Amino acid sequence: MESRIYDTIIIGAGPAGLAAALYTARGRLSTLVIEKGVSGGQISLTEAVENYPGFPEPITGLDLADRFQKQAEHFGAQVINGTVSEIRPEGKMFTVVADGKDYTARTVICAMGADPRKLGVPGEDKNVGTGVSYCATCDGAFFRDKKVVVVGGGDAAVEEGLFLTRYASSVTIIHRRDELRASKILQERAFAHPKIQFIWNTVVNEIVSNGKVKHVVLENVKTKEIEEFPTDGVFIFVGHIPNTRLVENLVELDENKLIKVDLWMRTSLPGMFACGDCRTQAARQLASSAGDGVTAAIAAAKYVDEMKAEEESAARAT
Repeated sequence: MESRIYDTIIIGAGPAGLAAALYTARGRLSTLVIEKGVSGGQISLTEAVENYPGFPEPITGLDLADRFQKQAEHFGAQVINGTVSEIRPEGKMFTVVADGKDYTARTVICAMGADPRKLGVPGEDKNVGTGVSYCATCDGAFFRDKKVVVVGGGDAAVEEGLFLTRYASSVTIIHRRDELRASKILQERAFAHPKIQFIWNTVVNEIVSNGKVKHVVLENVKTKEIEEFPTDGVFIFVGHIPNTRLVENLVELDENKLIKVDLWMRTSLPGMFACGDCRTQAARQLASSAGDGVTAAIAAAKYVDEMKAEEESAARAT
């Protein structure tokens, strides 16, 4: 498989990567998708997806990811497991190295995603999907009339806290400092909202559950006082870690290490595209990531068509 030249290699089999694979494969581009983990990316951790168009009944993230992959494979995309260690531009081609094997492609679509930064406290990992979330838009509706806490103090934490007031009976924002880092207008909205309260100078030390989240163990960073705070859900917004190390010396990144793209998902390196959570200003939603993948695929297909036309013209000239 590694000896052939692919029209496109897609790195990552989350919603963005698999949507891109569907469109490139259906457009008759030879397509290889390389995924280091489970297909679906972060969506595979979601117990019930309710906000993806066309699915009025909830579907698990794993089931939806499986459908994405089968649809792409139906049109000829190849999906393999492997860890990409290097991408080398070589002339107008790219060599992608995965698990010691070299794969050659005319284009590369980066869909590596970004991992939410975790607190790293006991009870966090085991409760993901059952009370711990990194996406209020995805999971807020499951906490209707429930008490939730939001951990963080930046724009994302305050924005998602405000969003959660649509469902939750109360939203408590827990921040390790004595003032928010969020923009002033967001702060004003949060301070004025009757459902939102704040706990300052405090960190979460543990998330306690018995099948579902019961409470968080809090520590005041100044007084060192410990308390148990009852809650039904914990929403964590302390940043994201983009998986862009592979390309940091190849394409232009923003200050947060996210890949800069134009409206067609083109990076600063011709033939390389980026979509989903690894690109700058992403909405970090399932549907928007899929849309990114479609846009990147269309742009990549156009690039491949132009490249092949140049190759044919050069061949005729000789």
